[in-house]
Amino acid sequence: MKTIRLLYPDHASGGLETYYFGAKLLSHILPENPKQPLVEVKITPPDGRAPVVTNGIAELDQVQAGIRNAKAVIAREAPDRIVTIGGNCIVSLAAFDYLHGLNPNTGIVWIDSHPDVSLPENGYPNAHAMVLGALLGRGAEALKVEMENPPFGAKDLLYVGLQGLLDYQRRFLEDAGVDFMLQNEAFVGSEKIADFVRRYDRILVHLDIDVLDPKCFHSTYFANPALTGDGSGGGRMTMDELARILGVIAANGTVSGFTIAEYLPFDEERLHKLFAGLQILTD
Repeated sequence: MKTIRLLYPDHASGGLETYYFGAKLLSHILPENPKQPLVEVKITPPDGRAPVVTNGIAELDQVQAGIRNAKAVIAREAPDRIVTIGGNCIVSLAAFDYLHGLNPNTGIVWIDSHPDVSLPENGYPNAHAMVLGALLGRGAEALKVEMENPPFGAKDLLYVGLQGLLDYQRRFLEDAGVDFMLQNEAFVGSEKIADFVRRYDRILVHLDIDVLDPKCFHSTYFANPALTGDGSGGGRMTMDELARILGVIAANGTVSGFTIAEYLPFDEERLHKLFAGLQILTD
């Protein structure tokens, strides 16, 4: 069984340069495994310019180019399993679509504070908030056209960690027929996760780091008070709770895709920039 690590440092879909740095750093944080080759998706590095919005999506050309480059890398490698290292949440689109094509009886566990089902007309232009809507076949046309396989059904999705919804997000989920529950007070229990996972031959896990409580883990979007996003709030999950959830998934199903997205090491990036200005390190 061939497993690749797909380094996909997309930043354009999230409107924040730190996504690029975070993905690169995350590739070194994961445990070494010579059996899992690291392959990188070509992404144009951040250049500091203001994003251009086209058809309601910021940096649409870059976003689509990244998805197409990811698809080309995956097709060349032809893996059975993919560990996707993001970048922001858009990085799950190409990998999850490909793995769904290998086995139609595949479910998604989306571990995230947010539903990621926004549409361009909702007024928030960053495509990382639209990725799951596209995977469900009901999202932005500019993202849906990049998919090679049929979309996932509403029943094939389990949200873990979902916090408060904006009105348009709630309408989308209700119209799509997604069975969801807000988890402000308590997260989905182990039994429900296990029951969901056992229904499928393969499971795809999307882990958005911002599901973690910014008070106990600081490399998340919501640990930076200067950022506001689309008005949604941050996560409430502890590392122990996340370990429980991932453990239940692994014990009850076969995981063929695992995405880690939205790792934002702001302090480490500041340190990197400081060192980049030292002559002794740059001569």
